[in-house]
Amino acid sequence: MFIVHDYYQAVFFCIVTMICWGSWANTQKLASKTWRFELFYWDYVLGILIFSLLSAFTLGSIGQEGRSFVTDLQQAEWGNIGSALFGGIVFNAGNILLSAAIAIAGMSVAFPVGVGLALVLGVVINYVTAPKGDATLLFTGVALVTVAILVNAWAYKLKNTGKVDKANTKGIVLAVIAGVLMAFFYRFIAAAMDLDNFVAPEVGKMTPYTAVFVFSVGILLSNFVFNSIVIKRPFVGEPTSYAAYFKGGFRTHLTGILGGMIWGLGNSLNLIAAGKAGPAISYGLGQGATLVAALWGVFIWKEFRGSAVNVNGKLAMMFVLFVVGLGLIIYAGQ
Repeated sequence: MFIVHDYYQAVFFCIVTMICWGSWANTQKLASKTWRFELFYWDYVLGILIFSLLSAFTLGSIGQEGRSFVTDLQQAEWGNIGSALFGGIVFNAGNILLSAAIAIAGMSVAFPVGVGLALVLGVVINYVTAPKGDATLLFTGVALVTVAILVNAWAYKLKNTGKVDKANTKGIVLAVIAGVLMAFFYRFIAAAMDLDNFVAPEVGKMTPYTAVFVFSVGILLSNFVFNSIVIKRPFVGEPTSYAAYFKGGFRTHLTGILGGMIWGLGNSLNLIAAGKAGPAISYGLGQGATLVAALWGVFIWKEFRGSAVNVNGKLAMMFVLFVVGLGLIIYAGQ
């Protein structure tokens, strides 16, 4: 299988992860004009599973190092399979809430609040369980990202003369809950792998490619429960149905699948990089997606159009804090 041996190659993979994780929601924005996010989300989940299989049978099955996908899956212990499956369930619960928050409050708010919070909590959780990198630099970077999140929330409050309606308040609350849940999913996948030795992994543990596939199955299985609930009892708007899903056009479904494959690419690269960079740094850099999503939301989707000058100043401050914070996280792993 393909393995990363160089730290800066791992950092590059994490930067690609950052772009992927911060960009997939554009497909939801594109589909939302005619398509409910609850219906979009089924295609998104299928896209994640499809990419995990493509990755497993290509990069996860070539070369002389490590174990090939099929061999690795056959030898994996049930405890590790269960850990990766549970990671998929936890992720899915958080990501559905994040998708709802995007639909309500927009990318430039939902991502910095939800995924930014996931970054902060996730780095702490992953570092405690697998300490790697300079703790002072790492947590200083995390602290700056925390301030950036607070500045973003401040800018959102000032938007439209400081009045936040009830629906948008719900979007922020959903983003916070999503962030807490998403802080934990990565740890369960990492626990199923031998992060110290991808070349000759411990017997019973899984390679990143196998863990990603099992994780994706966990997302799919849990979606029958979670998404069925929000289809019947949505956070906003009227209930929809599975009948409406099957009435969607080919391009509409393809948009959602593309979104899932984009996220899946980022997830695979991030876990491949974790062996060299460590889970805390790898996860933290990947969740720099908050910055990418905020850029999309502000400059492409114009979610802060017409805001006062002082609001734009807060947004600029947020971007600077994110960039400096992520830079310290990268430097911490050298």
